[in-house]
Amino acid sequence: MKILIAEDDQYIREGLRDLLEAEGYQTVLAVDGAEAVAKYHAASPHLVLLDIMMPGKDGYTVCREIRGHSSQVPVIFLSAKSEEIDRVIGLELGADDYIMKPFGTREVVARIRAVTRRCLANQPGEGKARVLKLGDLEVYPEELRARREELRIDLSLRDVSILVLLHDNRGKVVDRNTLFDHCWGQNYLPNSRTLDQHISKLRKLVEKDPQNPEIIRTVHGVGYRYDS
Repeated sequence: MKILIAEDDQYIREGLRDLLEAEGYQTVLAVDGAEAVAKYHAASPHLVLLDIMMPGKDGYTVCREIRGHSSQVPVIFLSAKSEEIDRVIGLELGADDYIMKPFGTREVVARIRAVTRRCLANQPGEGKARVLKLGDLEVYPEELRARREELRIDLSLRDVSILVLLHDNRGKVVDRNTLFDHCWGQNYLPNSRTLDQHISKLRKLVEKDPQNPEIIRTVHGVGYRYDS
C-alpha cells in the first residue's frame, strides 16, 4: 500500500515516513498543499495523511480537491488545532479520521492499521476472506491479525506479507532476496540485519517458543521455511 504524507514540518514528515515504511508501506512525501495535490494525482496513493496548516493550499482545500476526484481514498487529518469545530469541518469534508498533534507512534500505527483493514476488506477478489493456517495459528490477512485460540495478535502489513509468502511456499525455502523483493520492495537495498531483526520480532508475536520456532524456521545461509 502507498501512503501520501503531506506535512510541512520536516521532522514530522520524515518521522512518519520512517515509521510507516517500517510497517511495510510505501510512502510519497509532500511539503505543502500544492505539492500534495500534484503527488496525489501522480502517485495514486491508497491513503492520504494530510496536515491542515500547510503553506499555500491548506489541508481542507487539498481534501476538497481529493474528494472532487475520488470519494474512496481514505484521508486522515493531522493537526495541532484542538477545537471541536476544526474536527467537524474536517469530517464534513470527507476525512476518515483526525489525529491531534503531538501524537505517539502507537496511536498513528493503530489508526493506519485500522484504515488499512477497511481498505483490504473492501478489495474485490477471491482473497477477500482468506484465512491462512500455520500450525495452530490462524492468520487473517485482510484484518492484519492472527489468532491462536483466544489470543488475538495484531500484525503489520509487512508481517502479513512474510507469513503469506511462507504459507504459499510451505515446505520450500524462501531465500532472503525473495523475502526482500516481496516484502520490502525491489527498490530496497537488502540488509541482512534488517531482515533478521524483523524475523526475530515477528517470531515473538507468532511463535509459541520464539527460541524454538515451528512456523518461521531458519535455513542457515539461505533463508526461511514454513513446514506444513
